[in-house]
Amino acid sequence: MKQLVLVVEDDDMIRDLIDIYLKKEGYDVILAADGETAKEQFLKYSPCLVILDLMLPKISGEEVCQWIRAQERNEVSIIMVTAKTSSDHKISGLKMGADDYVTKPFSPNELMARIEAVLRRGGQFCQKISHEGLVIKPRKGEVLLNGELVPLTKYEFNLLYYFMENPNIVLSREQLIKQIHPDDEADILDRTIDAHIKKLREKIETEPKKPQRIVTVRGMGYQFVP
Repeated sequence: MKQLVLVVEDDDMIRDLIDIYLKKEGYDVILAADGETAKEQFLKYSPCLVILDLMLPKISGEEVCQWIRAQERNEVSIIMVTAKTSSDHKISGLKMGADDYVTKPFSPNELMARIEAVLRRGGQFCQKISHEGLVIKPRKGEVLLNGELVPLTKYEFNLLYYFMENPNIVLSREQLIKQIHPDDEADILDRTIDAHIKKLREKIETEPKKPQRIVTVRGMGYQFVP
């Protein structure tokens, strides 16, 4: 399960540099150039880590940090990256909820090491899979769609989790039955899976009759398309 990182930085060169290094280390990355876009991206994708510049257009980094902490206090890590170098600024940043504070100019390798350390400390809280506004949190048993909680049954949740763990793989009805009905799979009919998927599509697809996320592969089964 890859960790998703939101990089909030208005300097194009610095933002692109961080993006390159993160992807090189195997992280999934989303970008924002101002505080307003950062909030939108955060709600849509629910990242595990936010790399946050403080001097941002529209909404300041401090305000974004406080807003994030109000949304998910224990489920996201925040590293502030800023030109503000005084001890008072660092203390203020840590008090408002940052997990670490990096001053510019910085070494990309040092930033990567700090990211790894922060995620190692907080990783137990950040078990998520995200795709285009759809976020599943296995530990909490929650699914969010564009920031809104989606109520799923146990079977729908397990089915979606299995799909999102196996993107682009065609899964047969037999595989799906074995996954979500392991104790009584011999008694479960294919149409039971079809009914679960129909209900799931109604909750997570923009057009359930023309699904884009969970598609039918005729004669083979179903596939989650990221």
